[in-house]
Amino acid sequence: MTPLALPTPAILRPHLGAFHLAGIWQLDSPVPRFGGYSALVPVNRRRMMAISDQGGRMLFNLPGKGEPNAKFGGSNRLFTKGRARDIESATFDPAHKVLLMGLEGANTIVSTDRRWRSAREVAPALISGWGKNSGAEAMTWLQDGRVVLLREAFAGYFDSDEHEAVMFDGNPVEGAKGHTFRFIGPARFAPTDMAQMPDGRVLILMRRLVWPMPQRFAGRLAIADPREIRPGGIWRARAVARLSSSLPVDNFEGMAILPQGKGRIAVWIISDDNKGALQRTLLWKLTVDPKDLTR
Repeated sequence: MTPLALPTPAILRPHLGAFHLAGIWQLDSPVPRFGGYSALVPVNRRRMMAISDQGGRMLFNLPGKGEPNAKFGGSNRLFTKGRARDIESATFDPAHKVLLMGLEGANTIVSTDRRWRSAREVAPALISGWGKNSGAEAMTWLQDGRVVLLREAFAGYFDSDEHEAVMFDGNPVEGAKGHTFRFIGPARFAPTDMAQMPDGRVLILMRRLVWPMPQRFAGRLAIADPREIRPGGIWRARAVARLSSSLPVDNFEGMAILPQGKGRIAVWIISDDNKGALQRTLLWKLTVDPKDLTR
């Protein structure tokens, strides 16, 4: 973990609003299975699990929470040879100690525990038409037991802000029923992860490709209230931070929230380097008081 220099407050303030950028680190490792992280799940207050789109995982200590060690795991326990393992989203239910992961391409949801010791898989009809490279990119388990999924792709060829979405009444792998709705966020940005804050509102991480060669990205943090989700309705999110391409950003795809104390939360964001030489695995730490994120 290499700490990177932070932009000056004068540069950050117009982009981040109420958020404070507490640190940026570049993560590197000689381990071949390192990289490609598309989801981030808290293990406890000092340790995270990053999950890759190649079906692997990395358990690591957060900066400042001990020596920066990491443990890597493969996907052999969950996925047999030839099966899709493009994990793009994940969420953990601490009450039942169940980890859900969304597999793009297969349009399935896998249920396991944080040690990946066993797995069950379901292919919900509600997401069966979500395409091969545009599926369940963002997923979160709400405090009331419901599960929300957002599709990465725009709802139509000419759409620039609307995405298909599903709300399940519980764990879809256990047979929970659900309904579809539409998610609308900042124009030209696609959802890549989301997490619920202590006050019940949801932060949504969003991304846009700014320039294809070499790839440059921009991001948004948006906020929405899941109490406003209705079958067949529109769920609207409002941008509360701009992760501009002028800042040290990359292909941000994973996000997790941890309590920070005194009413504040820490928002951790990780980037997917696509196993490419021109991209990096960056880890951001933002802090904020949710009361300052007005709706």
